[in-house]
Amino acid sequence: MPRLFSPITLRDVTIRNRLWVSPMCQYSAVDGVPQEWHHTHLAQFASGGAGLIVAEATAVSPEGRISPEDVGLWTDEQRDAWAPIVAAIRRRGAVAGVQLAHAGRKASTWSPFSGRRGSVPAEEGGWTTVAPSADAYDGYAVPVALDLAGIDRIVAAFASAARRAVDAGFQVLELHAAHGYLLHQFLSPLSNLRDDEYGGSLRNRARLLLRVLEAVTDAAPGVPLIVRFSATDWAPGGWDADDTVTVARWAAERGADFFDISSGGLVSHQRLTTGPGYQVGLAARVRREAGVPVNAVGMIDDAAHAERVLEEGAADAVMAGREWLRDPHYGLRAATELGADIEYWPAQYLRARPAS
Repeated sequence: MPRLFSPITLRDVTIRNRLWVSPMCQYSAVDGVPQEWHHTHLAQFASGGAGLIVAEATAVSPEGRISPEDVGLWTDEQRDAWAPIVAAIRRRGAVAGVQLAHAGRKASTWSPFSGRRGSVPAEEGGWTTVAPSADAYDGYAVPVALDLAGIDRIVAAFASAARRAVDAGFQVLELHAAHGYLLHQFLSPLSNLRDDEYGGSLRNRARLLLRVLEAVTDAAPGVPLIVRFSATDWAPGGWDADDTVTVARWAAERGADFFDISSGGLVSHQRLTTGPGYQVGLAARVRREAGVPVNAVGMIDDAAHAERVLEEGAADAVMAGREWLRDPHYGLRAATELGADIEYWPAQYLRARPAS
């Protein structure tokens, strides 16, 4: 059996393979409530052979949405709308996860479908954003710096969203501390200009993430928890791989089970060169130096490449995004390409299964 199609267990949740679906924003919710689109979008990946399917960045509060069309988990109505989607994923043999998120200074922006860029003004449905400091992302509105009471509310919102996620049936939780959103904003000295206990030293800048992690593990005891990091800002003076290794160790000590290693997204002046597997080295370094399990992401678009990442010890799983959009049955195709004898071809599709 190829390593890509060997099972992996996080706490007491066994995932049937190591080819996973990255969280991908759909900008298709109404008042934070997922719609029929989300049901079809996510369930198809389970039919297509995915192991773990992580639902898109899901806001823990209304002001935490990237756009007005983002999904959320701050109300019971949202929880109840997620439940049948989660059930559909699980019926098809995949594990359902959700990424809990707060966009911070990158919230209240136009969706990609609008044809507009930047912050949505209040008169058109936008809101005042919050961040560690009153320092704007390039081209966006200036956020309000969170005071200590505001930080406490953020922590509580993550915990409440985690409880709702578990009640909806999600089996794995992910904290979004990457791509320039709120938890990443606190981690990086390029966006965190505070001089209190949440700013300055690495320990202080990591304080909010660690508080959120502890609150979520208290709210959802025993539920596997993944932390997504941008392992580098790709910008001078920013958060980097050394910081990621250190904070990953701290997070693991406080109950994080797994780490999803991406990069970038904090500042518009980042400088990086993309290409197949361009972030795999970052995942490998965190895995090696922090001694924690990780998944790799970043243009890993074919089965042989994904298998090689695992065989070389760079990661424990592989997440893909765009390739699943191009082919929702990527998992079945990858199994065929690698000669994996899997048992979860849907019965309805067996007539199309290639002969061994």
